Amino acid sequence: MNEVKDQAVITATNEIVFHVTMKLSDGSAADSTKVNNKPAKLTMGDGSLSPAFEAQLLGMAKGESKEFTLGATDAFGATNPDNIYHLERSKFEDESLEVGAIIMFEQQNGAEMPGVIREIVGDSVTIDFNHPLAGQVITFDIEIIEIN
Repeated sequence: MNEVKDQAVITATNEIVFHVTMKLSDGSAADSTKVNNKPAKLTMGDGSLSPAFEAQLLGMAKGESKEFTLGATDAFGATNPDNIYHLERSKFEDESLEVGAIIMFEQQNGAEMPGVIREIVGDSVTIDFNHPLAGQVITFDIEIIEIN
């Protein structure tokens, strides 16, 4: 951890801008804001990230970096079997379907939601609407850019 003195530190209500790199338990990179140089923005306490994630940020200062690991429940949640659906292949019109492909589905409110094809057996297609990183232990590498 880098020591930064005499600066504002993150509290439970700050808006922060930060770079994050997420790695899977095998060390491979799952995602990073540094790839496109588009840092993430977060309002602490708004519920968009888990309390365990936010707790890791508390007390950090601008310019500080930190690496920490969270279990599945505190990272992107456990895999929820209620978010896995079995649909008839005929519902997919002429789309070529393959396991691992991500398909956008329109919800009743008009918003789109991604689903991952997990299995195709005969006329049944298994779609997983869990977050792609759900059920995974994730290591986060954080660099604080701005605190407001």
